[in-house]
Amino acid sequence: MSTPHQASGLQGPWRRVIYVTIYEIIAIIASGLMFVLIGQPPQESGVMAVVASAIAVIWNVAFNSAFEWWEARQSVKGRSIGRRVAHALGFEGGLALILVPFMAWWFKVTPWEALVMEAALVVFFLVYTYLFNWVFDHFFGLPASAQAGA
Repeated sequence: MSTPHQASGLQGPWRRVIYVTIYEIIAIIASGLMFVLIGQPPQESGVMAVVASAIAVIWNVAFNSAFEWWEARQSVKGRSIGRRVAHALGFEGGLALILVPFMAWWFKVTPWEALVMEAALVVFFLVYTYLFNWVFDHFFGLPASAQAGA
């Protein structure tokens, strides 16, 4: 039985573990395929997808912890379209700043070429992140930081 001030749905560390696991499994498959589609060798693409995923997991934990800390302090609760867009832009923008130099080194391309590759991934992942978060929140409930009275 929940009280008016107790968050409902999946919360805490298990929420983050389940979120990151599902998100990154799909991300590894999608980004590996996308690297191959833009002309990179399959084996190098697979390794890059896994490494990028590991980097993204670390970034995900750091970014979402900070985002939820900020979100919990907002007077308006819930996850509006604007807040979801800000979340997706912040996450993907920060990740791109980390991955572009790494991709340039790994694929032996110029930073500009890596930026173009990353731009294609960012477009995909902005949409994917937004939709994934919406579906995840639908099935597991909003995090405590987005619930009224939490």
